Amino acid sequence: MDVQQFDFDLPEHLIAQHPLEDRTSSRLLVLEKQTGNVAHQQFTNLIDHLQAGDVLVMNDSRVLPARLIGEKAETGAKIEILLLKSLGDDRWETLVKPGKRMKQGTEVVFGNGLLRCVCEDVTETGGRIVRFLYEGIFYEILDQLGSMPLPPYIHAQLEDSERYQTVYAKERGSAAAPTAGLHFTKPYLEQIAAKGVQLAYVTLHVGLGTFRPVSADSVEEHVMHAEYYEIPEETVELVNQAKAEGRRVIAVGTTSCRTLETVGRANGGKLVATSGWTDIFIYPGYTFSILDGLLTNFHLPKSTLVMLVSALAGKENVMRAYKTAVKEEYRFFSFGDAMLIL
Repeated sequence: MDVQQFDFDLPEHLIAQHPLEDRTSSRLLVLEKQTGNVAHQQFTNLIDHLQAGDVLVMNDSRVLPARLIGEKAETGAKIEILLLKSLGDDRWETLVKPGKRMKQGTEVVFGNGLLRCVCEDVTETGGRIVRFLYEGIFYEILDQLGSMPLPPYIHAQLEDSERYQTVYAKERGSAAAPTAGLHFTKPYLEQIAAKGVQLAYVTLHVGLGTFRPVSADSVEEHVMHAEYYEIPEETVELVNQAKAEGRRVIAVGTTSCRTLETVGRANGGKLVATSGWTDIFIYPGYTFSILDGLLTNFHLPKSTLVMLVSALAGKENVMRAYKTAVKEEYRFFSFGDAMLIL
């Protein structure tokens, strides 16, 4: 399958640079996956499309202040490090700019020596494995020295870093936000629950691999970056019972979707309480084992995320809906508007 089939024209002014003042005030494009019909609504209309007994599954991962600016111990040259994945024992997989300054053995100092790291290895994709040296609690030091790793297409400064966190974010570990959940407020989730919708949570620590452009010409040749996930017993019980009773399971975001499908596909269409690493790549032709619906944002042209929503709703339906979204000037990407696929 040719990657070019998932391309579309996106004017730069449609890339949202700021979160809206009220999280729930974004627009909502509703796409009917069977017919391809679309409706233009507000995010607050989401509750009208949810039914008592539906299970709404959200990713409770919390974004780390994963961007660190330091200096080479030897020369004082500036180096930027982005934490991608904890490997244990204070070792992390990272992205480094400029990479040529970060050879094996290079030491980098942050915050006048409050934190240091040493480069131990270079990854196949050009990243660096580093080991951090410090006294105290690592995450407290990171809160003090790090900053929020906003995507490269967002050029504006974020005044309140909590606006790049969901209101239910709890388990820290992501290098990017599970952005479909940014639209919710706690009162709105309470309204949804009061209607009889069951709220469930999974954890998937979002890495940059989810957002990396597809460099291969063929979709099938692309390899996803592995990300860590956990599914708790409470979510397993809610989802399995809903599936057994013919009730809908709706994922908030592609990360929740990928977590559910990773475990469901491996266990005959049922969930089990487990954790691990997933590199699942969902594109047209994939048969969903758990998912009935998806709430998501509008994604990059030719991205794995556009391919995922195309697998759920059909490529023609999705590309037509995206063309409509551009025409109607929906806001795209992390701080943009939402799409509901049912």
